[in-house]
Amino acid sequence: MSVRLKLLAAARSSSLLETRFEDDRPLDAAGWHEAERAAPVLCRLAAAELRYCSPSARCRETGDALGLTPLAQPALRDCDMGRWRGRTLGEVAGVEPQAVDTWLADPRSAPHGGESLLAFITRVGGWLDTRPADEYSGLLAVAEPGVVRAALVYALQAPPHTYWRIDVQPLSVTTLTGRPGSWSLHLAV
Repeated sequence: MSVRLKLLAAARSSSLLETRFEDDRPLDAAGWHEAERAAPVLCRLAAAELRYCSPSARCRETGDALGLTPLAQPALRDCDMGRWRGRTLGEVAGVEPQAVDTWLADPRSAPHGGESLLAFITRVGGWLDTRPADEYSGLLAVAEPGVVRAALVYALQAPPHTYWRIDVQPLSVTTLTGRPGSWSLHLAV
């Protein structure tokens, strides 16, 4: 039996607008407004028998704004960016340009002292592969855009550098179907 998992990207917060690493800011006013405006369309996601979320404030609040009451999952947290946490890519590149180049080029590197891209993708994939497939017909996870990107790379068994080529918009829904080790991307209108 297979499972259907819908990944809902969290509504935006000022940290997304400023593209800060792993910044646990709550939704901003525009993010709340967007979530409330999208609620009539996204309310169908509440039919999922199990509803999860990344533990960040932004994901919890997105779930709450949509009436989903998701359960926080530590494995769905964003990538651990170590000492770069809360800083922008520009700020880090200004003081550690070689470290940024290494990090972008080598998915096994973690010059920030946190988690490598490969470790992040593997962690998210491990979470995917432990979802119950026999008992539940629908699962939902409200997640950071980076978590959705990592899940897609893992599910499609794509090379890690593919992560940098995936753009996940706030409040977008991505559907994966399958079972441990065998996932497919499901696109629908």
